[in-house]
Amino acid sequence: MKQNKSFLKKIELPRTPAEWLEAVMNFLFFLCGMLAVGCVLLISVYMIASGVPAIRRIGLFRFLFGTEWASTAADPKYGILPFILSSVYGTLGATLIGVPVGLLTAVFLSKAAGPRVRTVVVTAIELLSGIPSVVFGLLGMQVLVPAVAKAFGKASGACLLSAIVVLAIMILPSIVSVSVTALNAVPPEYEQGSLALGATDTETWFKISVPAAKSGIAAGIVLGIGRAIGEAMAVMMVAGNSPNMPDSLFRSVTFLTTAIAKEMSYASGLQKQALFSIALVLFVFIMGINVVLNVILKGGDRDAR
Repeated sequence: MKQNKSFLKKIELPRTPAEWLEAVMNFLFFLCGMLAVGCVLLISVYMIASGVPAIRRIGLFRFLFGTEWASTAADPKYGILPFILSSVYGTLGATLIGVPVGLLTAVFLSKAAGPRVRTVVVTAIELLSGIPSVVFGLLGMQVLVPAVAKAFGKASGACLLSAIVVLAIMILPSIVSVSVTALNAVPPEYEQGSLALGATDTETWFKISVPAAKSGIAAGIVLGIGRAIGEAMAVMMVAGNSPNMPDSLFRSVTFLTTAIAKEMSYASGLQKQALFSIALVLFVFIMGINVVLNVILKGGDRDAR
């Protein structure tokens, strides 16, 4: 009897309107969370069900490590290693360019910029984040590609380097916006203590503020990397779209995303299944990066404690 009474106390219905509102909101938040988890599970199941059959027919090793993609040839070949390496190099290059620029911009906006300058720059970054991908691709095709060809004496500037530059510009808003928010959330006592001990403003910003905001900054970097990996339209317009190995910055290449986008409209049979397999590889690739970064961040937080 005592156990039943304690159980009934735990499931007592709300009494006041405020308690009812809190209960309803908690249920809605729980429902939204489960909906997000359910969507991820459905996407995962669909990608596995659609992508595994082609990998079985082609062969896992031939599919992942084959260096030739000729899906419409009389003797079709489905090697996606050039696509994988192009995506890896393109994302890595955009990260190497975009992260330092974005972080320095965030530090400037959060710590050094005056109110007027901050307003102008933040507005520009917000506008940059709202520009559609196709516009970045169009500007890159009309301005950047000819400039690369002229600057380096190449017949065409549609290459890996152009894709890296476009992606680096596209990931800046994510990195800057999230990093500024994280830096603004650093308690002012940290900086005041550093300055009181004789550190300069620059030393305080980079040795106190940035480490204190590293979790938020890392979240912005993850968002930027996710956009770089998943971008298709802008890359398609500046990378050249040839299934070559990315052995040079000036080589015309195809990314995983663009390989799917340019052939899906007319693909059928094994070719269409192979495109779903590419999507599965891309999906696993993105999930792997998120898991690795989360493990690194959690490990860093444990060390900090």
